[in-house]
Amino acid sequence: MTAPAPLPASRILALDALRGVAVIGIAGMNVLAFALPSPAYYNPLSFGGVGAADYWVWLVSFVFIEDKFRTLFAMLFGAGSLILLEKATAGGQRRPWPAHYARMIVLFAIGIVHAILLANNDVLRAYALAGLALPLLAGLSARALLTVGAGLVVVHVALGLTAFGSAMIDFYQHQSGTEPLLFAERQFGRDPAAMAALLEQGREGLGERIVRRGLAIHAQLAALLAALPLNLAAIALGMGLWKGGMLKGKWRTFHLQRLAAICALVALPGLLGLAAWLVAEGFPAALVGPVALVISAPFDTLLGVSYAALAMAFLAQDNPFTRRLAALGRLSLSNYLMTSVIFAAIFAPWGLGLFGEVSRWQALALGGVPVAAMLAWSPVWVERLGQGPFERLWRAGARALSYILRP
Repeated sequence: MTAPAPLPASRILALDALRGVAVIGIAGMNVLAFALPSPAYYNPLSFGGVGAADYWVWLVSFVFIEDKFRTLFAMLFGAGSLILLEKATAGGQRRPWPAHYARMIVLFAIGIVHAILLANNDVLRAYALAGLALPLLAGLSARALLTVGAGLVVVHVALGLTAFGSAMIDFYQHQSGTEPLLFAERQFGRDPAAMAALLEQGREGLGERIVRRGLAIHAQLAALLAALPLNLAAIALGMGLWKGGMLKGKWRTFHLQRLAAICALVALPGLLGLAAWLVAEGFPAALVGPVALVISAPFDTLLGVSYAALAMAFLAQDNPFTRRLAALGRLSLSNYLMTSVIFAAIFAPWGLGLFGEVSRWQALALGGVPVAAMLAWSPVWVERLGQGPFERLWRAGARALSYILRP
């Protein structure tokens, strides 16, 4: 028998800083979900102004932010889950999976509460569901994990084009009034009745919101399952990059820069081409949905990997800025949830009530409020108390549940 491998003596600064970057980037898109009706999240012509500033904000968000940081957050979730499993195994734990499943169940519960009370676009539920498949992936090599991740992106695109293909075909055949086109218009377009209903929903009271969203949990689960291949792809990529040494900080700067450049050189032209396509066609709902949710997915994933490589290359130096980002990243769950609390205080009717009252660029500017708060409070909390409040809650709940799941 051999002695268990020693655990790392300290955290990886660049990895924690990368988590901080991911949380900040997610705030840049989540603010739109709180500030504007849901079609405007994808379509700048749906609501929120059509001035030059709003177009530029949409373009920058579409190319550099939308789904890139969600992908990055999911990658880090996969790497973090694998780190915990490796620590459990190195510590002599023979059956680490009950504890892992307990963490996923508790995280899903936190995500459900978060979605009902605050953010209907919560990502924790999606990560928890995808995390249930980790037993199938944890034993794979780095190369196999990267291959699985790429394959799942292809699966996502194939399934998505199947779902949205009818609307695209109808649009290019110049049909009107078909069910696929009407559905697309309600979800991603400028349908007046749908917009009026969404504006009314955004101004409902907290009690009404809890009841409505609580009754719609089953519908949300269907959407989460549809996004499962893409989320699992990002998780697998994160696990592969951890096993391959990149997220461990073992790669040389040159190799990190080369990976970042290759991914960006493929992703950026693709995203700019998709943006030009939407602009040229006038942002029809039949194209906005599939472009945002499906066709852009491979490029979003590649740019997320590029961001990860750049961060590992340039955030490894111990300085005040990197330490502040790392503190933010160590409290990633608490900061993610706190961002929703701040956005609700700004946009919800029980707060300042600014939902539907700001343009796209104004909403993005208000997204800086929670970012400033996170950068201010995270170093103080980490220095004095260590683990974040919701990280503690997650850990305590998982520990209690693991005793029940353990055979």
